[in-house]
Amino acid sequence: MTVQTGIIPLSFNQDFLCLFDKGDEEGPFGPTYNIVCGWRLTGAVDTGALQEALDELVVRHEALRTEIVREEGNRHQRVLPPAPVRLAVRDLRAEPAERHRAAEELLIELEGGRYGSGELPLIRAVLGRFDERDSVLALIAHHSAVDEWSMKLVIQELAVLYARKRGFDLPAPAEPAQYREYALWDRERATQPKAERARAYWRERLRGAVAAPTRTDHRRSANLPKSTAAHRFLIDEELTGAALSLATATRSSPFMVMLAAYYVFLNRSTGATDVTATTFSSGRTLARFQHTVGSFFNLLPIRTDLAGCGTFRELIGRTRASCIQAYRHDIPFGQIVEQAPGVTASFAGDDTCVVSFQVFQFPFTMAGDLIGDVAYHDIRRRLLSQPVTTDIPDGALWTLDIDPAGDMVCSLWFNTNLFEESTIRDLVAGFLRVLRETLLSPDAPLTVQKGDL
Repeated sequence: MTVQTGIIPLSFNQDFLCLFDKGDEEGPFGPTYNIVCGWRLTGAVDTGALQEALDELVVRHEALRTEIVREEGNRHQRVLPPAPVRLAVRDLRAEPAERHRAAEELLIELEGGRYGSGELPLIRAVLGRFDERDSVLALIAHHSAVDEWSMKLVIQELAVLYARKRGFDLPAPAEPAQYREYALWDRERATQPKAERARAYWRERLRGAVAAPTRTDHRRSANLPKSTAAHRFLIDEELTGAALSLATATRSSPFMVMLAAYYVFLNRSTGATDVTATTFSSGRTLARFQHTVGSFFNLLPIRTDLAGCGTFRELIGRTRASCIQAYRHDIPFGQIVEQAPGVTASFAGDDTCVVSFQVFQFPFTMAGDLIGDVAYHDIRRRLLSQPVTTDIPDGALWTLDIDPAGDMVCSLWFNTNLFEESTIRDLVAGFLRVLRETLLSPDAPLTVQKGDL
C-alpha cells in the first residue's frame, strides 16, 4: 500500500462543496452531511470477519481516509493512513412481521446522527441482529467522500471481501483507480479542447436562463435554525407503469419522462414556459473511474422550452433532446456557472430556493445476491417520513426510486428553516396531480401556463 503524502488538488466537485462551506458544524463538511444505506442480510454474520473486511475496504479506497483542507487559497486533499472502521453491533429483537419497520427505524436514527468529516475513516457500520440468521447492516459515510453510486460499489466489494475472510474461494476485487487520480484527471481535462467546446455549449444554451425558483415559507434573512427533514411518499403502480411504457415508446429513460412531468409542474407553479431544472449526473464520464469510490455527482441545469408544446408526448421528446445534449457536454457545475452566472440568480433569493430533481437509475443493486454464505438485499422501500435526516446544503431535493415491486418510492427532502411540512405536502400533492394528468393521457392537449419567472 502506498500512502499519498504530497498535496493533491481538489476535484471540481469538492470545490463546488466548498462554496457551501459553513465551518465544521454546518454545511457539506459538517457532521450531518452523510449518506446512510442499509441492507438486509440473510445468513449468520461473523463480526470478526466483517470488521476485517471493513478495514480492508478502507485500505483499498483512499477516499474513505482523505482529509479535505479548506484553507483559503490553499485548498487541497490529503490522503492519510488507514485506521479501523467503527463497527457497532446491536440487538434488534423483533417479530418477523415487524422487522422491516425496525430496520427502517434504525436507518432513521442513524440519519439523524452526527459524525463529522474530520472523524477518519469516513465510513462506519452498524450491524443490527434480529436473530442468528437475519440482520440489517447499515453503512454511514460522509458525503464529501462518497456518493450514492459509491455506496453501491462499497457494499458489493465489502460482500466479496467478507466472503473471502470467511474462506470462500472468490476472486479478489480488481484494484480500483483512486479518487486522487480522478482529481488530477479532472483538472487536466478542463484544459482540453473538448472541455472548451462544452463550455461554449453551456454559454450559449444557458444565455438568459435562470434555474426555476420555488417560493419558501420563511426568508433566509430570518436566520431560523436549520435542519433537513424528509417527506416520503409513493407513486403508485398505475403511474409507474405508465411512465415506464412511455419511456420505452419514446426511446427515453424513465428519468426523462419524469423530468418532463416535473417541467409541467414547474410551469404550473411559476408560469414560465422557458424552464431550467437542476438535476444530477453521475459525473463518471470516464470508464476508468466507474468503480472508484468518491464524490463524483455533478449538478446539471437542464433547460427546456414548453412554449407551443401540444402534448405531453411531444414534451418528452423535447426533454429527451435537452438531456442528451446536457449529458454530452457534462462538465463540473462550477465551470457551467462561470459561463452562465445568471443561472444561479434564484439560488440565493431571500424567499426562494432551487429544488433539484433526481430519479435513481443505478446500474447495479443488491437484490438477494448470495455472496459466500450471506444474501444481501438493498433496503430501498422506505416509507416513513422523518423530521431530521442527513443534510442537504440548501433548499429541497426530490428523489424518486423505481422499485422492483412496480411502484416508485419517493421523498422530498427539505430544509426546515425554509419550508413548513404542510407546504411540502402540498408540493407533493400537486406533483402527483400533474403525473396523473400527463402520464395517463400523454396525447391529450397539454395546458401550458404562459408567463415569466
